[in-house]
Amino acid sequence: MKLTVAQALVRFLSVQFTERDGVRHRTVAGMWGIFGHGNVAGIGQALREAGPRAMPFHQGRNEQAMVHAAVGHARVSHRLSTLACTTSIGPGATNLVTGAALATVNRIPVLLLPGDVFATRPADPVLQQLEVPWAHDVSVNDALRPVSRYFDRIWRPEMLPASLLQAMRVLTDPVETGAVTLALPQDVQVEAYDWPDELFRERVWHVRRPQPDPVALAEAAGLLRSAARPLVVAGGGVRHAEAAPQLADFAAATGIPVAETQAGKGSLRWDHPQALGAIGHTGTAPADAAARAADVVLGVGTRWTDFTTASGALFAPDARFVNLNVASFDAHKMTGLPLLADARAGLVALAGELAGFRAPEQPYAAAVGEWRARTDAVLGDEDSPWPPSQGELIGALHAVLGDRDVVVNAAGSLPGDLHKLWRSRDPEQYHVEYGYSCMGYEIPAAIGVKLAAPDREVFALVGDGTYLMLPTEIVTAVQEGVPVNLVLVQNHGYASIGGLSAQVGAEGFGTAYRFPGGDGDFSGPPLPVDLAANAASLGLEVFTPGSAKELRAALAAARESPRATAVYVETDPARPGLPPAAWWDVPVAQVSALEATRAARTAYEAALREAPGPRPRL
Repeated sequence: MKLTVAQALVRFLSVQFTERDGVRHRTVAGMWGIFGHGNVAGIGQALREAGPRAMPFHQGRNEQAMVHAAVGHARVSHRLSTLACTTSIGPGATNLVTGAALATVNRIPVLLLPGDVFATRPADPVLQQLEVPWAHDVSVNDALRPVSRYFDRIWRPEMLPASLLQAMRVLTDPVETGAVTLALPQDVQVEAYDWPDELFRERVWHVRRPQPDPVALAEAAGLLRSAARPLVVAGGGVRHAEAAPQLADFAAATGIPVAETQAGKGSLRWDHPQALGAIGHTGTAPADAAARAADVVLGVGTRWTDFTTASGALFAPDARFVNLNVASFDAHKMTGLPLLADARAGLVALAGELAGFRAPEQPYAAAVGEWRARTDAVLGDEDSPWPPSQGELIGALHAVLGDRDVVVNAAGSLPGDLHKLWRSRDPEQYHVEYGYSCMGYEIPAAIGVKLAAPDREVFALVGDGTYLMLPTEIVTAVQEGVPVNLVLVQNHGYASIGGLSAQVGAEGFGTAYRFPGGDGDFSGPPLPVDLAANAASLGLEVFTPGSAKELRAALAAARESPRATAVYVETDPARPGLPPAAWWDVPVAQVSALEATRAARTAYEAALREAPGPRPRL
């Protein structure tokens, strides 16, 4: 069959499917794109010819945001379906780098199809080409190599079939997955070739559930049986594997309490008898207390980041770890016993091995009750004062959203408050990207979530700093009639990093959205930026409540609206949420002329001395 490279690529992608547990999904459910001279005649023409049935197309406004939308789609699809992103060569391609890093850090599949320079070099350099005198086969797309799990450049049509199969292998592999980049020279995209019919037959990629090794399983079960104070830490792998029911059954059967990482939050319903809530620097007091006391810790699908481990200081030095993980790299962390398996398969196998076992009673129930009483006070009610604290805003949202609704967030102080305060009622309800914690993720990711799960209402919590950084995909949501809901939080700057700046003695420098003061610093009045008017100008239906009762009514109206909406809220930064229950290592300047910095260094050194765990833990 004679087709161009671009036409062949689109046709191939349209007949690729993943399958797990007998359920089939389209692997690449659609394509986002912004066209320039590097892809308009190739991928653009191919998409136009194929039509939306073969490959649905979404018109992006920012290339980084397109990748975020693909990540949101893939995450709520349990990594079984994703979206592709096509760009021109030059700035369009380099704008993909941040999104690619986010996808790879979080182990989420996305397919990137940037245009590239001419393979035949009829003119050199072409528009937007980066000249590298010492390597003529290098283009800006090589910046995507370190943030991609698979990278190839298609210099000739004959290269395409093998590269496509490798791309699909990585996209559908639960261990290897992340950003996949196929760089496409613009002349090669339009070159015709006689392809074998076999390339376009329907392919189903089986996503495996690896079973645990019997020897390792027996050893892991033995460690758990010997524990006086066992603890389960649920990570994102539980959700990717759709293992929430198995985790709930395992916890109920064994009596082992469960704490959740950012990626794993929602793995266990908030009111499950063994639920301790969030763990780590942004964790709950009961979960962190249980972590400090634990003698055996079962990590399920977690990669043990510094926020989870409180920079390595949360767990006792003699605590032993069992790491149930599909990835060997993560299973060997924390000097733990690696139990290589799919999270669902591993939990089922462990439950069978531990049949009849019940962990010793631990005094965590009272602590959980006390914590919930504390959070009740922070979440507020309809009679809360105005403007609301961030906790009261979360409380209002929690009161309005249904069990299957989704909350999307990524950066600022909101992830910490959400991790501590949000009471997840469904495994997909809590969608916080904290592996890369990328400002600008929220709005496009919410669109991706809604495209993948149209039966769920989706709310993106967006601070003013994030909103100003990447609001562009609002236009796409309006254009395509994707009814996502923004909760636009105005706090006049980078509030989270401003608080950290004060903590480390930098006095909030460069974090407030204010006019310059008399000393040249940004200490004057807040900037007169009307974000509500800006959101309305981009086509959103905007609500501006003026009381706690009006806030809940506005959120409910947004939820029922058939349009994309925004609820604009100015919060009170003078009423912060609950403080961290665990440490996070952020070094402070050793010498300084500022008294605030010297005081912060003294406090930091005291925290170093008090940290109970080994640092770093390998």
